[in-house]
Amino acid sequence: MFSKINAQKERAVWSKEKANEWYSKQGWIRGCNFIPSTAINQLEMWQQETFDPTTIDRELGYAAGIGLNAMRVFLHHLAWEIDPDGFKQRVNEYLAIADKHHIKTIFVFFDDCWDANYAAGKQRDPKPGVHNSGWVQDPGKLLSDIDPEAIVTLEKYVKDILTTFKNDKRILLWDVYNEPGNSNYKSKSLPLLAKVFSWGRQINPDQPLSSGVWAPDLTELNTFQLKNSDVITYHNYSDEKEHAMVIDSLKKYGRPMICTEYMARTRGSRFANIMPLLKQNNVGAINWGFVSGKTNTIYAWDTPMPDGSEPKVWFHDIFRKDGTPYSEDEIKLIKSLTGKK
Repeated sequence: MFSKINAQKERAVWSKEKANEWYSKQGWIRGCNFIPSTAINQLEMWQQETFDPTTIDRELGYAAGIGLNAMRVFLHHLAWEIDPDGFKQRVNEYLAIADKHHIKTIFVFFDDCWDANYAAGKQRDPKPGVHNSGWVQDPGKLLSDIDPEAIVTLEKYVKDILTTFKNDKRILLWDVYNEPGNSNYKSKSLPLLAKVFSWGRQINPDQPLSSGVWAPDLTELNTFQLKNSDVITYHNYSDEKEHAMVIDSLKKYGRPMICTEYMARTRGSRFANIMPLLKQNNVGAINWGFVSGKTNTIYAWDTPMPDGSEPKVWFHDIFRKDGTPYSEDEIKLIKSLTGKK
């Protein structure tokens, strides 16, 4: 199914010693999954016509102001495919803005969440009150309509980005595949997951490679992800008791841990009970959502509000577009944990 083009020797998965040495130099990692409030999805963020450095700069300034030092940012192969050089220039511009605010970046290559269909050009408008109504998968439908030419494109994409930025100190980590197996793909995502790890190890960037475990029942995928990740990443949207159990279960691998998704207020995952737990265990803390915008992630996954009114309790997100916080108490807590005065 998969091509062998440009096959190169693969480096080994980092040793536990190397992974822990790398982690010891980072300080406590804390931040958000970031997309500017003016973008509904990854394509709107990265396409030339809608790339918005002004908003990115302003909103990353909000992050710096509360002591955050890392952002997790989703890429999309189609934005690269239609304009490889321009795409890389925009990635570099984003990194320059983030670096100005002393923020490192976790980049995500592939993603099995939300809409399997996508197209270049103008993106849809948000559906009022619907969580992530315009977010798109990558490669999405290509997983079911796979062909050798598509895989060649995906391989060129991953290797081009990694080769360009493999020594870039502004990048913290490469998250090679977000929630593989979601959207009921299950183990159908394993061949591409295996390939992207292989492509990454062939390029051998300075930064670690990882893919976060997220669903306990996806045993085959979990086993592969944990075996092939240089540092362990995971997602958890439960309360502090269940989250603590997950941390304890992953400690046995002896590798650094970063929680790359948490914080869903109405599900019991909040800054007040989870962020201190993560800091206490020296686990990186990357919550979902930052500035309320076109992704509509103030609304819960399964509780749409078609009239578009503001929910009493935001599901995700920290700030409004003008920089005022959803909760002053949360901001005080975050700043106390990050040491920001």
